[in-house]
Amino acid sequence: MHFVQGFATGLALIVAIGSQNAYVLRQGILRQHVLPLVLFCALSDALLILAGIGGAGLLIRDNPLLMTLTRYGGALFLVAYGVLAARRAWQGAPMPTDTGGGGTLAAALAACFAFTFLNPHVYLDTVVLLGAIANQRPDAGRWIFGAGAMIASLCWFAALGFGARFLAPLFATVLAWRVLDGLIALTMWVLAAMLLLD
Repeated sequence: MHFVQGFATGLALIVAIGSQNAYVLRQGILRQHVLPLVLFCALSDALLILAGIGGAGLLIRDNPLLMTLTRYGGALFLVAYGVLAARRAWQGAPMPTDTGGGGTLAAALAACFAFTFLNPHVYLDTVVLLGAIANQRPDAGRWIFGAGAMIASLCWFAALGFGARFLAPLFATVLAWRVLDGLIALTMWVLAAMLLLD
């Protein structure tokens, strides 16, 4: 029961459209570094969930300086990435959908790191909120709940990254890529505005 509740709660928090999901989706369509990115996202979530269950959520919630720095740093990163996506949309360059080439693995992981850890909501949702919900259970139950949330994260990112390849035929035209990059740019800017207005 604790596992199922953790799985459902974790999935509900992860599935919301965000910068990290948009990035994994784009890389999945391009078939670029999908497995490392899926593993990175799932392991990052697992680390944050463990930290929340272990009590780090209380420290983060009570540290306004950390939250302020993360908020402004995250907003700046999202605006910059949105500008890059908007430029791709404007130029309308065709993207390769049938190869694993493209940017380096290090660059992909660095971008994914920023999308994950420069987002204050990841700390509030995953560490503080999920940690608080888990810690309402008895000692063994909270860790089983956490395991459910971690498995939900792995399932979601695997489905998003590897399932995106089925969208590849839709992205055989320049127009489709322009629309996707335009939506990604808009998503990044909306998320940045939400961070700054929080």
